[in-house]
Amino acid sequence: MSELVTGEAVALELQPARLPSRALAALLDLTVVVVVYVVVSIALLAATASLDEAAQIAVSIATFLLVLVGGPIAVETLSHGRSLGKAACGLRVVRDDGGPIRFRHALVRGALGVVEIVLTAGVVACIASLVSARGRRLGDVFAGTLVVRERVPVARTGFLPPPPPWLAGRFSGLDLSAVPDGLWLAIRQYLGRMSQLDPQVGWAMAERLAGDLAARTGVPVPEGVWPAAYLAAVVQERQVREARRAFGGGGGVGQPVAQPVVHGSAAAVPEPPHQVRSAAPVDRASAERPATGFVPPA
Repeated sequence: MSELVTGEAVALELQPARLPSRALAALLDLTVVVVVYVVVSIALLAATASLDEAAQIAVSIATFLLVLVGGPIAVETLSHGRSLGKAACGLRVVRDDGGPIRFRHALVRGALGVVEIVLTAGVVACIASLVSARGRRLGDVFAGTLVVRERVPVARTGFLPPPPPWLAGRFSGLDLSAVPDGLWLAIRQYLGRMSQLDPQVGWAMAERLAGDLAARTGVPVPEGVWPAAYLAAVVQERQVREARRAFGGGGGVGQPVAQPVVHGSAAAVPEPPHQVRSAAPVDRASAERPATGFVPPA
């Protein structure tokens, strides 16, 4: 099972889709695309009957590229990874870090899908999915994507700890475009498991991840902000931006899209080791803030 965080600001434990469900979804999508292609081809054939043979061949090639290649790419881009077949089977295409796909991901998947699915009748895609540990075809490998199941039991849903309320919106001006997906994934994995880590190791990991993130954004970690709180606040800011792109403006800058809830006491991050905490700079203003329920990282 893979722990992924969707761009809608909800952390989920999602299972990579198995080959039978993926094949069924691809068959449904391919059926729809072929029907549309036949209808459009017949209509264009009647409309271009007066043209010469070279022009008709050019129109046929353009129709093939626009419908059989451009159609699936446009659908996956606009639906953020949920084509008609995938929606019917409860599947979605996501990035490796769990966020929603963009045009470049759909473009790579669609271009390779012509070879894997259309031209080879799905043989190449099936072999690649069987060989891959997470059931990915070549298009997913080169695009950095994964097809996952969306329909999971509610009891198995987990959440990331929320940042302190006084940090909401503080990082709305950060430029996150240079932060790679691998770093986002590492931060989310840390936030989801920091209560299970050794205090000394967890604190060092939080400082290292916060330093890497600050180096990518070009803005240092604010003085007096614990590294785990900084990581949680920036991740929440990114989720807000992803949700606005996915849903057309849902949630304001710095405003959480969904308020995470953590089971039991896992919402509180363990306190950092004493010897490390004593060496960290203390901001008097932040020390006088009322308690927020967010305990610095372990």
